[in-house]
Amino acid sequence: MADSQNPQKSPDKATRPASRTNKAIRSQKIIQLSPSDTRPPNIPEEVEPPHVAPTRSHTPGHLSTKSQDRRKKASELALRQRSQSLSQNQKDAPSPSSSKSPSTRLPSTSENGRQTPKAENSLSPSTASNVPALPATSPDPRRPLNLRSTSAIASKPATASSPAPRTVTPAHRPPRGPHIPFPPLPDPKTAPDVEPAPASGMYWSRAPVSGASHTSLRAHTTTLVGSNIYVFGGCDARSCFNELYVMDADAFYFSCPYVCGDIPVPLRAMTCTAVGKKLIVFGGGDGPAYYNDVYVLDTVNFRWSKPKIAGDRQPSKRRAHTACLWRNGIYVFGGGDGVRALNDVWRLDVADTNKMSWKLISPPSSSSVEDKTKPKARGYHTANMVGSKLIIFGGSDGGECFRDVWVFDVETLTFSPVHIPISYPRLSHTATIVGSYLFVIGGHDGVEYSNEVLLLNLVTMVWDKRKIYGQPPKPRGYHGAVLHDSRLIVVGGFDGGEVFGDVQILELAVHAYYSQISHFSIDV
Repeated sequence: MADSQNPQKSPDKATRPASRTNKAIRSQKIIQLSPSDTRPPNIPEEVEPPHVAPTRSHTPGHLSTKSQDRRKKASELALRQRSQSLSQNQKDAPSPSSSKSPSTRLPSTSENGRQTPKAENSLSPSTASNVPALPATSPDPRRPLNLRSTSAIASKPATASSPAPRTVTPAHRPPRGPHIPFPPLPDPKTAPDVEPAPASGMYWSRAPVSGASHTSLRAHTTTLVGSNIYVFGGCDARSCFNELYVMDADAFYFSCPYVCGDIPVPLRAMTCTAVGKKLIVFGGGDGPAYYNDVYVLDTVNFRWSKPKIAGDRQPSKRRAHTACLWRNGIYVFGGGDGVRALNDVWRLDVADTNKMSWKLISPPSSSSVEDKTKPKARGYHTANMVGSKLIIFGGSDGGECFRDVWVFDVETLTFSPVHIPISYPRLSHTATIVGSYLFVIGGHDGVEYSNEVLLLNLVTMVWDKRKIYGQPPKPRGYHGAVLHDSRLIVVGGFDGGEVFGDVQILELAVHAYYSQISHFSIDV
């Protein structure tokens, strides 16, 4: 299926303010969100299946001593004498007309010493009016300014020329946008009325973010390490990115750290898996480009590397796949290579991130014969690891939106279907393990985008819906979600017309919804 506009064929840092740690406050008054954009219902065209924070000055009072005051006075006296001497010399010396005036203005420069370019926009005025504003930045040969994201699961073989060769820069500093101050709290007198939430009720609210400005994103990755959420890559309405943002999950403070090393090219629909304090990025692509590269980011020194992977075989190029960690192995399932959807399973050995190796543990099904012993090929599904069981839900092959649930046992290397009487079709959603529940947020149901929250009880294997209070986010897919401090934090997304840059919080009312079953097994 071609990367086209046909919706039926393509579903598609960390400087924390030390003096303030903000948590979402459950309140009857919350911030009003803007009205939702609309889009004709159908499987989505993705389109996907299509500044560093200012440093704090710090001067402890106990450093001001008398000896230091004396040294300061002596230094000021020397400066005054030097200044008077220089002024006298300038009066005596003639000023030739060929010399430059001291008031000559130099070209505007950025903080790294380079001349600051003007902002560019390659879109026509009629198109640009619907595109979110981006911070001014110099042209990057790896980032086409007007590239539209398209299907990432299955498409016809490309007939155009191959994508431009990939380049790697030794270091990269993201464009610096304006610093975002902490937003003021809403006035209780003017805030909209919201139904009160009981202590046992889940509650939606919008996070009050601050710090470095960040781009609206879809098909990016959100990975939790400690209390920091690492947001990488993704795209907006016109371009794909390889920037890294770090959001403090307690203060909702964004930073954009300086990174160096073998930086990945702009990517979307890739996976990012935390292994200790390192992030393992695999696959992804943009437009006609699909990759099967593995990159490693050390979150301690923010250095990217591209290690050599041992073995003769490796997964095909793909995006819209999933990756889950279990016992020193990252298990990759499905995705699409631009020609067809996939349902193979690979294991990346990450016991030593400097000596990784691939192993095929479940080959793909033949395209000519339907294999009922494993899931249909798909992308934009979700996969979660519970013990040695990989829980696979939903997704799409570019034409159908799936509702089935499968379990892959990584020890026996076998798939098992889960028979659920009532289920819900979903693609481009998120799924997060909370106790013995699988929380599914948003996505596309084959007709329209959704903002529903579905709970799959992993003990009884039955779907459940619960009432959620507060003001829900706009329907969306291709977003990211992580669990931190009894909250599900949702970042970005896409509703078929608008790319989001907001951060939403789902308070889980942990005593009511976080199951007391902390140790359980899945038997299917």
